[in-house]
Amino acid sequence: MAGPMARSVIERRLIEVGERLQRLWSDLAVAEEQLAHLSADATDARVRALVSETAQSGSVHRDAERHARAMERHRDDVVANIARLEAIQDDLLDRMGSDGRGVRDD
Repeated sequence: MAGPMARSVIERRLIEVGERLQRLWSDLAVAEEQLAHLSADATDARVRALVSETAQSGSVHRDAERHARAMERHRDDVVANIARLEAIQDDLLDRMGSDGRGVRDD
């Protein structure tokens, strides 16, 4: 059973986690938009490299692919952080609800 002190700590942690989740969801939206743009650029560069068959166009294509992969990794990291924080949030909510005053759907 969580006492008043523990409950206030849980509430504070829930607020912190919620704020971090909001920032991460915003970061995810930006990363998704940038990834779409970088992927389109990489596709365009690949087509240009196939058509022109020059060393420079091949280099441009590789650079564009590298940038798109880096953004994809960043996006995946943001998604993983969101999942981790949501699990923490769920745990905190369970702990808060287990003190008998919270509403449970069980």
